[in-house]
This record gives sequence, C-alpha cells and structure tokens, in this order.
Amino acid sequence: MTDKPKIDEFWLDDQVALVTGASSGIGQHMAYALAKAGAKVVLVGRDQERLSKTESSVRDDGGQASVVAIDLGDRDIIQDLYAQASRTFGAPTILVNAAGVNHREPWEDVSMETWNQTIHLNLTVPFFLARACVPGMTQQGYGRIINIASLQSYRAFANSMPYGASKGGVVQLTRAMAEAWSKDGITTNAIAPGFFPTGLTAPVFNDPEISAHNANMTAIGRNGSLNDLDGITVFLSSPASAYITGQTIPVDGGYTAK
Repeated sequence: MTDKPKIDEFWLDDQVALVTGASSGIGQHMAYALAKAGAKVVLVGRDQERLSKTESSVRDDGGQASVVAIDLGDRDIIQDLYAQASRTFGAPTILVNAAGVNHREPWEDVSMETWNQTIHLNLTVPFFLARACVPGMTQQGYGRIINIASLQSYRAFANSMPYGASKGGVVQLTRAMAEAWSKDGITTNAIAPGFFPTGLTAPVFNDPEISAHNANMTAIGRNGSLNDLDGITVFLSSPASAYITGQTIPVDGGYTAK
C-alpha cells in the first residue's frame, strides 16, 4: 500500500513569502492565497495605500502580513528591498515575482525609455531580487521562486513587442535559475496566465468583442478568474512541488493547447 499525500505537504506554516506587485491584480491575489495557506506574506509595491488595504484584508482573514512600499523602477534598491522584506518575519523562503508592466505600444512608438522600463521590471528585477533571496533560502534548505510568464512567452500579440520579449526571457530565466539553484533545495518555476481581469488587462476586458474572442480561444470556453490561480500558487510554493523545477505552467484554460 502506497503512502497517501499528507495535507501538510501543501501547508505553508513557517514560510515567509515575498510578493512583488502585491497591491493589485495577480500579485495581490497570489499573496492572499499564500496567506490563507499559512505563509507570512511581505507585500511589495509602490502604492502604500493599496498595500495597506491588502495587509488589512490578510489580517482580517487571520493571516500575517507586512508592507514594503518601494519603487521597483529604482535600479539601486534591490538589496535594500531584501533587507526591509526580511525585517518583520525573517528571510523569505518564497518569492513571487509578479510586478510587471505592458505599455501596449505599436512598435513604431516604442521609445528607449519604455523598452528599458519593460525589460527592467519584467525581467531584470526578478533575477536580481531572486539572487538576493538565494543565500537566505540556501541557509534554510528551502526555497520556492515563482516567476510570471505570459501567453506572450509563446505567442505574438499586436502592440506588445517589448512585453513579449521580456516574457519570452522569463521562461529561459526560469530554466537558468532552476539549473543554478535547485541542488540547494531552491526550485524555480513560472506561471503563464491566460486572460485574467486585472488593471494590466483592463484594455482587453473593457472591449466586449475582444474579451469574448479570447474566451472562445480557450478550450474551457471562458476567461480566467483570479481564483483559478490559487491552487497552482500554493502548490508551487509548497513541499508538494519539490521535484518540479525549471517549468513554465500555463494557467490559461487551454488557450495554448488549441
């Protein structure tokens, strides 16, 4: 008779999760999911007011949270961010790189400034922040890094050339992180969401025709609900995923399967 999985394989008690982009959208929802599974969450973003509201919501649900309001566009703040994130609960053992930007510009209008900002937030910050977290994770013998990829990691969409380039890079960065750090008990995986209603995708969801088209492109027949991310978030953060690393997992209702 084989051993049955234990429920504590999916429980995150005693883990500290640093979540960027936690003031709204996918990052905020992933932070909620991690807190409900028992993790202490460190909420990172620019908007102090929104972060404080998220913190209050976590605590109202019986979870533990702290806030670090910081601008990830500042290229010199990574080590300071890590120090602040470790101050309340200790060194993070889970990192969710959910902060990102998509300017949705036609290729003719892309400036050096918007190109650099996109690559910096979507690709550069995840690497340097993960690297800052690795020594603490290695010391504790446990680490889970979750990057956010995209449908555009695999497919080209109009008016998103810098974004697509950055998200293609996230897939390879995830593999490279896994190759470098998995032997130390630090797994790295990415989630590639389909179309979910967030501030970043508001231009899509505000157009009923485009929204309906995207729903019809899935195998399931609908666009995503943020709750669809709960299971994969907790799984990839938990001991249950210990032998999965370097993978990008689409959560897209079968969009990329068709």
